[in-house]
Amino acid sequence: MAEKSTIARPYAEAVFETAQASGQLKEWSALLQTVALITADADMQNIIGNTSVNKEQLAQLIIDVADSGKENVMTDQGRNLVRLLTENRRLDVVAEICEQFETLKAEAEKTVEAEIISAQEVSAAQQALIADKLKARLGREVSLKCTVDESLMGGAIIKAGDMVIDGSVSGQLNKLSVELVG
Repeated sequence: MAEKSTIARPYAEAVFETAQASGQLKEWSALLQTVALITADADMQNIIGNTSVNKEQLAQLIIDVADSGKENVMTDQGRNLVRLLTENRRLDVVAEICEQFETLKAEAEKTVEAEIISAQEVSAAQQALIADKLKARLGREVSLKCTVDESLMGGAIIKAGDMVIDGSVSGQLNKLSVELVG
């Protein structure tokens, strides 16, 4: 069986082209994230995996759950996408479709999400400095997500796309031990 990412790619690209052409990247992003959350639910997974469940009823269930949320993200095109994914038994790749869509969206918008994992809380001034440095290095707007991991002992690890900068004390100690042993 093909990998989920391979199966998801044509769907993600088609949704992205539709969203970009209509100027609705944000709306499609919200819709895909909602459908991904719904299809990731354990109870919903059981229903999706049950081949005796009627496809039309399954699609309608997902649409109804999405429509019942605070933000009405479901559109006619979104309903059609859910029906198509249900008909083709591709609801198991919605998370991958969403992930690939977000990557295409970030590329088009020239943005990147970076994660800072630090031993201590990162101040707003430090976050701004890091964001500016990453923007200069990557040539994109940067949005930061910060988390604290005290096991790092000190310093931080910065992840942005495929780039990882490990400036943590534990990372430096690991690197030193490899050099000493090797």
